[in-house]
Amino acid sequence: MRRYSLLSCLLAITFLACAQKKSIKEPGDMPIPKGIKTETATFAGGCFWCTEAQFQYLDGVLKVKSGYSGGTVANPSYAEVCTGTTGHAEAIQVTYDPSKITYVELLEAFWQSHDPTQLNRQGPDEGPQYRSAIFPGSDEQAAIAKAYITQLMDAGLFGAPIVTTLEPGKAFFRAEDHHQDFLERNPSNSYIAAHDLPKLAQFKRLFPELYRARPILVGVE
Repeated sequence: MRRYSLLSCLLAITFLACAQKKSIKEPGDMPIPKGIKTETATFAGGCFWCTEAQFQYLDGVLKVKSGYSGGTVANPSYAEVCTGTTGHAEAIQVTYDPSKITYVELLEAFWQSHDPTQLNRQGPDEGPQYRSAIFPGSDEQAAIAKAYITQLMDAGLFGAPIVTTLEPGKAFFRAEDHHQDFLERNPSNSYIAAHDLPKLAQFKRLFPELYRARPILVGVE
């Protein structure tokens, strides 16, 4: 069993629980190998461009899609979500191999990928669409996430109250193609250079045992 940071150690009391670089591909050419049992996890932690990229570097993650979750509007557009009136947050949906990476480990990565004490904002981005949120896909995920939040709050590791919300039963809507693999396709984008690349570098330093050398890309559909 791997050794993890204090975040994972806290929860362990309760729960025991090199891909080559590829260019952006055409629709449907990034299939998950047959015979692999997969599970999904959905998170929101600010702009999905960076959150997507961070999770693409985790070993055991098979696919990461950027999208929207938490709102009441079906199939929203990016422009609609940006108004802050749809109830949706910019989110990522992670498909992973639970034999290689656990939901607990994904939660640890989630809380290290952003500041969970900021309400309805991350960095320069403000509004409910940038909230910190977990969208459990099952009762088990909801229970694990709730217990983890409680232990983090009791430990006071972030120095301020955690404002991450638990929002079960919410649909995930895939974002437009140009938002998928955004950092990989737009490394010179001014927003990426100023805000996302530093976060990605820190994320890699925090997860040396889960980090892979190249990101797994979803491609466009």
